[in-house]
Amino acid sequence: MTGTALAAGLAIVATAVAMVALLALHVVSPEFQPSWRMVSEYANGRHAWLLSLMFAGWGLGSLALAMAVGPSVSGSGWPGRVGIAFLVLAGIGELMAAMFDINHKLHGLAAMIGIPSLPVAAVLIAMALRRADAVGAPPAWATHLTWISFVLMGVAMAVFMRSLAQAGVGVSPQGAPLTTLPAGVTSFAGWANRFLVAAYMNWAVLAALLILRRSPL
Repeated sequence: MTGTALAAGLAIVATAVAMVALLALHVVSPEFQPSWRMVSEYANGRHAWLLSLMFAGWGLGSLALAMAVGPSVSGSGWPGRVGIAFLVLAGIGELMAAMFDINHKLHGLAAMIGIPSLPVAAVLIAMALRRADAVGAPPAWATHLTWISFVLMGVAMAVFMRSLAQAGVGVSPQGAPLTTLPAGVTSFAGWANRFLVAAYMNWAVLAALLILRRSPL
């Protein structure tokens, strides 16, 4: 098996482990209402190790995917190079989240690095793969879902913060996280957060499968 195929296989396995860990958190930590609690808040539950496993698998999957995609986009010009760089940044942010949970001051930096980087990587790598025309590109819907989910989460968070402010509830990075939703406040920010994670992981698996299918074993 070639190095490219090994890297693609590792990306699929690591991302699948991350997916399973996230699903398991919903089963073993039902006290975190998914409609408005962020995925990172599972760090404050009884199974924080599962969250660390999720972020570690996610980050390893992103870095392995960067290695797998690299040879296919090497001759596609700047979109491939920049796309790979952003995919590596996404992986670094995800691994940082595994090491620094929501209670650590570096968790916010991890989010700032990892969350915006993946949609940029997905769009540029898809463009580079189409330009190279070597292995094809991930489905357009999967690529576009990455930036759509990013925008949706931004809107959901803005609406949530505004509704909290209107209810007289202040939220700051230094303050204690909310454990109950104030009366009169509704939110879908938690679902938007989970949709983003699912969209990002889905794209990574589809991209890795594409590379794996077209790589000589």
